[in-house]
Amino acid sequence: MYFSRVITIQERIDRLRSELSPFGAQLITVSKTRSSDEIAAALSGGQLDFGENYVQELIEKHPLLPDAVRWHFIGHLQSNKVKYIAGFVHMIHTVDSLKLLQEINKQAAKHQRIIPCLLQLHIAREETKYGLSFEEAAEIINNPKVVGLKNVRIIGLMGMATNTENEIAVQHEFASLKHFFDRMREQHPELTVLSMGMSGDYKLALSAGSTMVRIGSTIFGERTYPSAT
Repeated sequence: MYFSRVITIQERIDRLRSELSPFGAQLITVSKTRSSDEIAAALSGGQLDFGENYVQELIEKHPLLPDAVRWHFIGHLQSNKVKYIAGFVHMIHTVDSLKLLQEINKQAAKHQRIIPCLLQLHIAREETKYGLSFEEAAEIINNPKVVGLKNVRIIGLMGMATNTENEIAVQHEFASLKHFFDRMREQHPELTVLSMGMSGDYKLALSAGSTMVRIGSTIFGERTYPSAT
């Protein structure tokens, strides 16, 4: 009888890095709902960048883990919650309005920090996903008011494709965002990050030109939630 060896979190990260390396893409490990022990296991493999979706969960985990962790906020962010993470968050991926960008700038200034940000684009067919249209994103990028925001820096774009098995549709959505990114970058060379791709579609995203992927279940396994009592 043969027994398959359990693949460790560190080994999964190493495999992903090998896949990402030819594309020069950065790995953000999505750690929402994951325990500090699971995150520590990823840290032991040299992974420092972790993505969280919820402010409350992030502020609870932050003091439990080493200062070396680079926390990325990748969920929908309300303006009134920015103050709780502005002192330590490494990057905010989900800016979807000028108002939110201004609030991040205001709170970052209180900590004498400059917070890198990505504008979130709505490229999926699902209305439940957040994000800017291409026109709205271009207006923010080109808005003279943004130049005066000294404590934030827009360094790229982020988008989530439709959750579907139709790979052609996903490829089209990623390609449309890459085309817009290239167009904006011609005018704004400081835009260097294109964050596309999660566990189910990161290979398609890499082929489309993604420079950053957000992966959780491929590293940690599928999430298990406690049953209702």
